[in-house]
Amino acid sequence: MSWNPALDVNWPVDGAADSIQTVIVPRARDLGGFEVRRALPAPRRQMVGPFIFFDQFGPAEFVTGQGLDVRPHPHIGLATVSYLYRGRMHHRDSLGTDCWIEPGDVNWMVAGHGITHSERTDGPARSAPMNLYGIQTWVALPAGAEDGPAGFEHAPAAALPLLEAEGKRVRLILGHAWGASAPVKVASEMFYADVALDPGAAIPLPDDHEDRGVYVLEGEVTVAGEAFAAGRMMVFRPGDRIALTAGGQGARLLLLGGATLEGPRYIWWNFVASSKERIEAAKQAWRQGDWDHGRFRLPADDAAEFIPLPEK
Repeated sequence: MSWNPALDVNWPVDGAADSIQTVIVPRARDLGGFEVRRALPAPRRQMVGPFIFFDQFGPAEFVTGQGLDVRPHPHIGLATVSYLYRGRMHHRDSLGTDCWIEPGDVNWMVAGHGITHSERTDGPARSAPMNLYGIQTWVALPAGAEDGPAGFEHAPAAALPLLEAEGKRVRLILGHAWGASAPVKVASEMFYADVALDPGAAIPLPDDHEDRGVYVLEGEVTVAGEAFAAGRMMVFRPGDRIALTAGGQGARLLLLGGATLEGPRYIWWNFVASSKERIEAAKQAWRQGDWDHGRFRLPADDAAEFIPLPEK
């Protein structure tokens, strides 16, 4: 752990309210007792920097014998990271990866031209009740990387920079911010951080990134005299110096952003691409289901089932 002076607020915390470009209220879906709140993409905002998908899942209580069962499914043109606060998930993919995701870890899966993976709470994880709580994000890849090879990288929680200043603790998940850099190799400029604030503590947003957003996971923060409760994402105007102040119960936040991509992205089901033609080609490849010779393979240790291509 280290104290980082860049986390200290050295500018006013009551900046202009018009620094907030967009406030997003996530859409909630109940997946059979398992609630998911989706903040990105939103009707008024597709991406924050390269981040194109942002889901909060849980907290959800699984009784003994039950758990998460996301069958093998494909991705193209993106990288994913599931960041857990509680519980654990079993990741398998078509590269042969077999890895558990634990709280605070980063599992960085690059889809590139195509990858297939599953996420489950299976085996010993079902031998007792479990609380599952976390965030899943997708990062759209830049044009030069969206058709590149798939890849996977795991960084345990202990390998991530942990920064501390008075009343704040920051774990840098991806990219660079406040003078620190996370260990996972990314394809474009970005930052993604898990922030815990004590009551009344304030933190500045990094001012060296074009796009910046904040998701309030727990508690409440004040920006420009306006309070924002849990379950809100704020996207800020580029270039403005912004600080967030926690309310009386403190706050848990996800800070994210980075450089915007060279153009818009199409998103359909689990596919992200810079052209509709790439989406259609991926749809056809998954529909054909040629797991031995085609574009997509199933995970070797989880090939008994898969999610079929949606009809719409």
